Amino acid sequence: MVSPSHNVKRDELGDFLRRRRESLAPEDVGLRSNGRRRTPGLRRDEVAAMATVSAVYYEQLEQGRGARPSGVS
Repeated sequence: MVSPSHNVKRDELGDFLRRRRESLAPEDVGLRSNGRRRTPGLRRDEVAAMATVSAVYYEQLEQGRGARPSGVS
């Protein structure tokens, strides 16, 4: 069972990932912009590819329902 504090941390992680993704333009990370986007920022699949994780896993992290990611060592 996941404790309420873990849910809060997952929500915080999701909020952080979403805000960060939305604040970056494709050009900021070396990607080519293919014209106008419906929403500002990077697409989830672009971030997932740069992080070498699946788009589904990244989406789960952003929505606060993914597995607990390990810290950077």
